[in-house]
Amino acid sequence: MARSEFRFSWPLRVRYSEIDGQMVVFNAHYLTYFDIAITEYFRSLPYDYMGQVASTGEDFHTVRALVEFQQPILFDEDIDVHVRTARLGRTSLTFLIEIHGTGADDLRATGEVVWVNTDQKTHTPAPLAQELVDKLGAFEGENLER
Repeated sequence: MARSEFRFSWPLRVRYSEIDGQMVVFNAHYLTYFDIAITEYFRSLPYDYMGQVASTGEDFHTVRALVEFQQPILFDEDIDVHVRTARLGRTSLTFLIEIHGTGADDLRATGEVVWVNTDQKTHTPAPLAQELVDKLGAFEGENLER
């Protein structure tokens, strides 16, 4: 996928605590990078994620998290984590994610994260909030599969 297909990215700099003995980002931190970028993506919509949780008693469960490593990310590198919502289901969201060096077209990693909206008392799926559906539709436009 081309960087131009993403309307949102979040910059990060690799910290010493995120690398392993090979001086590259330890694999588990990629999911942390994905989570940070998704949080900032929601903030940019703007969407009050925690307000929605408090008012509805619903929250998301991660049901899929995939990372495909392309090229190592090194200590102190500046990276951009690109996020887009690729698919909206009745109860689920599918995010596609790419990491590139800042300002470069060097694909470092790709990923997919799927969330299911759930009632937090029963942990059963619940329909997505219409406000979120509308905001994601407006932001992503024709790139959004429904």
